[in-house]
Amino acid sequence: MRALLAVVALLIAAPAAGAATNPWIETTPLDIAHQGGEDEFPSNTMYAFERSMQVGADMLELDVGVTRDGQVVVMHDTTVDRTTNGHGTVASFTLKQLRKLDAAYWFSGGANAYRHDRARPAYRLRGVATGKRRPPKGFTAADFRVPTLKEVMSAFPHTPINVEIKGRTKAEALAEYLTNADALARTLKSTKRRDLIVVSFKQEAVDRFHQLVPALPVAPGIGGAANWLLGGTSPGDGVVAFQLPITYVLGDQTLQITTKDNVARAHSEGYAWHTWLSDDGETPTIWGSLLDMGVDGVMTAKPKEFAALLRKRGLGHELHGKPPTR
Repeated sequence: MRALLAVVALLIAAPAAGAATNPWIETTPLDIAHQGGEDEFPSNTMYAFERSMQVGADMLELDVGVTRDGQVVVMHDTTVDRTTNGHGTVASFTLKQLRKLDAAYWFSGGANAYRHDRARPAYRLRGVATGKRRPPKGFTAADFRVPTLKEVMSAFPHTPINVEIKGRTKAEALAEYLTNADALARTLKSTKRRDLIVVSFKQEAVDRFHQLVPALPVAPGIGGAANWLLGGTSPGDGVVAFQLPITYVLGDQTLQITTKDNVARAHSEGYAWHTWLSDDGETPTIWGSLLDMGVDGVMTAKPKEFAALLRKRGLGHELHGKPPTR
């Protein structure tokens, strides 16, 4: 498989990008709130996005899918089961139906923050969305429901946002990703913002979006990243940053992806490097190793803790924008 990817990659021309012209290459790494910081705040809610910015995040990371009536909404999973009081795929709901769900229903915080077997008091934000519990000061019930992408962009006009295109059935078929890429393109085609990065695991979805909205920057999918890592060629048109894990399991091999050499190479070719940590775990030791490698951003489920580490190491932030005022 690796050999095949390398051969295919060598057939692709590699345009050079200038590091000096890429604003995503940072002297201080960005604290990127993955799902809004899903270990500290309820995943992909307006409450999470606001709170993560308050505690030190520089950038938001979120995931999008499309409802039955064609609305682009923010949720990580294929189904609503893990985080809400509902059941079924995102694509099986209309937006109006999604609005009735409690997006913080199973949030308890900390490790395994969405377990369903904890005592009821552990779910301290359950019921805010439905009016059964008073919202925290400064927030409303709507901040605990499933938001649309347009709502997030409107609420955070000066905050860089990373948008991941997901599929929306258990089949995870390519056609689903392409359909969602089309819907996202329709949503973003008229935006004048350039502080967004669009990404997907499916390279075809990234390519489709870039074809439709070439003005917005993208990060490569698995195919584009493999082209660059294994074949030494282009990760794809419009790419400004790699967004990759520390390690990647391929068959019986564990490949080291985020390394000091790979980060340095990316920078020399004009690409930024963001690391996500879902499979590698999150500890101060791991974060510190990434900082030592010179990454430009860390997609963390713990933006408050990561911000504290940055302060401890004396690293001031170079923000693309300012935290929003609500």
